Amino acid sequence: MKNWFWLVVVVLFSQEAIAQKTSKDTVQKGQVQIITADSTVISAADSLIGNKKEKKFFPVPKTATRLALIPGGGQIYNRDYWKLPIVYIAFGGGLYAYYLNSLKYHDYLATYKSFYDLNPASPDYGQIKAGLTADSVMPIRVRNLLNTNSEMGEISRDQAARGKNYWRRNRGFALIVSGLIYTLSIIEANVAAHLKTFDLSEDLTLRVEPKLNQPQMLTPTPGLRLVFNLK
Repeated sequence: MKNWFWLVVVVLFSQEAIAQKTSKDTVQKGQVQIITADSTVISAADSLIGNKKEKKFFPVPKTATRLALIPGGGQIYNRDYWKLPIVYIAFGGGLYAYYLNSLKYHDYLATYKSFYDLNPASPDYGQIKAGLTADSVMPIRVRNLLNTNSEMGEISRDQAARGKNYWRRNRGFALIVSGLIYTLSIIEANVAAHLKTFDLSEDLTLRVEPKLNQPQMLTPTPGLRLVFNLK
């Protein structure tokens, strides 16, 4: 009877041990599954961050230069929209000055030509008209933009010559300035595209940080300091 008793005890203890081992294995398997789920979330987050970094805009300088041949096109491509008013105002101002000076130049030129006989069939072609002298005056109408507020008056031949030369020089200068503005807008678009390819992250070599303790100050004084990272 004793032998049977001890046999029953051994069988019961062995079943309890097997049950405890099985529960531990299931718990371990559950933990492994949780870890696997965490790693999946982390990898998914990393992939999202990687895709976000890949979508960052990096302009191509050659493309920006080509589009800048149209005034403001390079700035639009670089997404520098705040520069558009500057480009258009500067370029438009140069064209406005060119057009206004051109109007006045042609007005003085027309008055200057009125002193001469410009009929090719006339024997006095290219000469001062009969009855006119160096002191004679002719009416002139100097136009402004849109032909409004025109100035009327009378000027001599010498005054007409000086006026047409003056406004012609101004017209040429306005044309040169407009060309320089146009060229600078192209150069600016190219340089801005190059600068946007540089690393502008927070981990910069030079940082500006606040500082309370200043040299030779007994009390805390707010200020700034420059921090250099030497790698």
